[in-house]
Amino acid sequence: MRTVRLPSGDEVPALGQGTWYMGEQPQMRAQEVAALRQGLDLGLTLIDTAEMYAEGGAEELVGEAIRGRRDGVFLVSKVYPHNASRKGVAEACERSLRRLGTDYLDLYLLHWRGSIPLSATIEGFEDLKRVGKIRHWGVSNFDTDDMEELAALHSGGNCAINQVLYNVRRRGPEFDLLPWMKTQGIPLMAYSPIEQGRLPGRGALTEIARRHAVTPFQVALAFTLRRPDVIAIPKASDLAHVAANRQALDLQLTDEDLALIDQDFPPPRRKVRLEMI
Repeated sequence: MRTVRLPSGDEVPALGQGTWYMGEQPQMRAQEVAALRQGLDLGLTLIDTAEMYAEGGAEELVGEAIRGRRDGVFLVSKVYPHNASRKGVAEACERSLRRLGTDYLDLYLLHWRGSIPLSATIEGFEDLKRVGKIRHWGVSNFDTDDMEELAALHSGGNCAINQVLYNVRRRGPEFDLLPWMKTQGIPLMAYSPIEQGRLPGRGALTEIARRHAVTPFQVALAFTLRRPDVIAIPKASDLAHVAANRQALDLQLTDEDLALIDQDFPPPRRKVRLEMI
């Protein structure tokens, strides 16, 4: 498993597992738990979830999937912006820990910016670090100006990750956000790295897939994973999808492949405001 280095020096898998939309349908629970466990077996030991996902249902699902295997998992969850005061962060974290069946998170993220000052959120995160409830903290959906503001705050330099929307169709971060984060040694965690399956049925991805005897979705995922400073967290709720995601990590796109992708999905030539879905 290829890894990505956090600012602390810790290494995490470059390919993890997302859980957005998991835990919403009781009839899917056994299948989703099995998919997450298979991912762990394949080395996809980073699991990302959030208190927002199914209003805690996804965290409960993850808790079941990692039971008995917690030590081998890099566990990520996220706090709602309206819970991100100094006191609110602590309370939200405790609720997430109970649902997940663990006593600590490896990484805790602010899901997106809200009205609560960032300084208060950072204080809450640092409190949780001091008492061992979280090992690292970071942010999500922060654009370059947000990251610069964060870095200027007391303890803001302790940010470990920025999780944003980034994939072959959403390349805006390549213009300024990724370069800025690289100078700070902060990796990007890409959510929806295959655009939730909404990819063109023809064109560059299909042609490259034919060349390599893979699927267009695997090509799109390999594109996101091509950078050494990016972690991808696709969701996979069935065993076949999990296996396909893992295979994409071994797909090496050629310069010719990348040039073809640039034709269909041009890299940004100017600043593009960070997108969210």
